[in-house]
Amino acid sequence: MECPACKTLLEEVTIEGIALDVCKKGCGGIWFDRFELQKMDEPHEFTDENLIEVLAVEPVKKIDHSERRKCPKCQDVIMMRHFFSVRKEVEVDECPKCAGFWLDEGELFQIRHQFQTEEERINAARQYFGDMFDTDLEKMKNESKEKAEKAAKIAKIFRLVSPRNYF
Repeated sequence: MECPACKTLLEEVTIEGIALDVCKKGCGGIWFDRFELQKMDEPHEFTDENLIEVLAVEPVKKIDHSERRKCPKCQDVIMMRHFFSVRKEVEVDECPKCAGFWLDEGELFQIRHQFQTEEERINAARQYFGDMFDTDLEKMKNESKEKAEKAAKIAKIFRLVSPRNYF
């Protein structure tokens, strides 16, 4: 496969059964097939020493980070760029077709050290979305409560003025 960032041929590196494609002679980026990144995105999953072959690659080529990249697997598909987590510290490229990830040099190390555990990651996401939506959700909940109370009052009135077999 060809590196989506610098067009150098990627080299396969196998770490504890996971085959990664690394741009060792170019920009130092790494290609992760579907679900591979999730197997090593936290520090407890592998030690940094186990990942030395991919974490310690010195980039030889400079790349343009603003350039849109094509998926090295699907070739005709432009990858989507987005933040990897709610902390918005690391931007990654993801293929919408095959769900693979491209990480530029150093991004795996950054991702692995954002959160120590999956629980910490989930709590950060809850906090982030809570900060964004809790106020609006509380307003909607109160509005629905008021509407339910009004409906109950109307139903009571109809029970008083209508025969019981209708309600």
